[in-house]
Amino acid sequence: MKSNLFISAIFATALCLAGCTDANANPKNKTKIEKPASATTKIQVALLLDTSSSMDGLIDQAKSRLWNIVNTLTTLKYEGKTPDIEIALYEYGNDGLSEKSNYIRQVTPLSTDLDLISEKLFALHTNGGNEYCGAVIQDATKQLKWATENNNMKLIYIAGNEEFNQGKISYKEAISNALKNDIYVNTIFCGNKTEGINILWKDGADRGKGKYFNIDSNQSVQYIATPYDDEITKCDEKMNKTYINYGAKGAAKKMNQVTQDQNAKTVSNANYADRAISKSKAVYKNESWDLVDKTKEDASALSKIKKEELPAELQNKSTAELQKIVTEKTKERETIQKEISLLAKKRQQYLDSESKKTKKQDDLGNTINSSIVAFAKVKGYTIEK
Repeated sequence: MKSNLFISAIFATALCLAGCTDANANPKNKTKIEKPASATTKIQVALLLDTSSSMDGLIDQAKSRLWNIVNTLTTLKYEGKTPDIEIALYEYGNDGLSEKSNYIRQVTPLSTDLDLISEKLFALHTNGGNEYCGAVIQDATKQLKWATENNNMKLIYIAGNEEFNQGKISYKEAISNALKNDIYVNTIFCGNKTEGINILWKDGADRGKGKYFNIDSNQSVQYIATPYDDEITKCDEKMNKTYINYGAKGAAKKMNQVTQDQNAKTVSNANYADRAISKSKAVYKNESWDLVDKTKEDASALSKIKKEELPAELQNKSTAELQKIVTEKTKERETIQKEISLLAKKRQQYLDSESKKTKKQDDLGNTINSSIVAFAKVKGYTIEK
């Protein structure tokens, strides 16, 4: 195994005012709450990460960049609408996995559950391994539920540091099958650029009509602190109080939301701000366990919820009383989301200004973000910051 390894997740882009207000905000400059596009418009991203022994740095970068990547995805619009964002996560090259599976594991399918992606990403561990790139690309192509409409954007990112042609399954054939399904394959070599070319990582990207990148996976992600980070996180803490769990897994899901907040915070305050911003977007939706999101999807949902599916303090409420509570929480959340959106724009302006003073870091997140924007333009998407 090599010493240089890299893995970062499309999963670090989520980014509150002290009192969730902005004294300098222009009242005419009101931010609209985004409306998701139809279910047929999707941006689907599969991250295939090498979790063999030397790839701890790659995993750390993925944890550090997940929400930043999500936030880049949320800037994309198709015909003025916000597409659904689905992310899948694979690990490969880990000796702890089955040899029969070619040392591959689908960690999550393509999913809009961003907290689940974060949870599983933070649970990854490295362990020895044989890295079969062709096999994992083939598995992702065949096993994931890819959309079929032409307006969807479908991308595979595979990151690792060993020869690209290992294993019995040809990477050429696997990539050819991906292209037949309009899935573009991007490769990220954790090491020297020339070495990656020599061991066929660039050839994989060329065949997949994607981009070839190389990164130093041992380098820690560099953050720029902004005057808005603390305000954004305070708003996020208030926004968490607008979630009303229901169903058998509701309480656990609500607890996991807080756990993923803490995971983001352990990386850096900037990463937590990124996550908070992601949570304020239309793509962060939890209709499977949150009554506010559920009633947006189904206005009659409250009349269908069984009392025992509600938190104990709400089980004695009538449907009319529940409706009043949910309506209040909905308005409260939308107000906070607008506040975060205003702060996020100021934060991004600050970041853009400060980043010009230093050389851009070639880490997993920046690599994925730059290629996503390039692909989006080709597919007819627009970028709205």
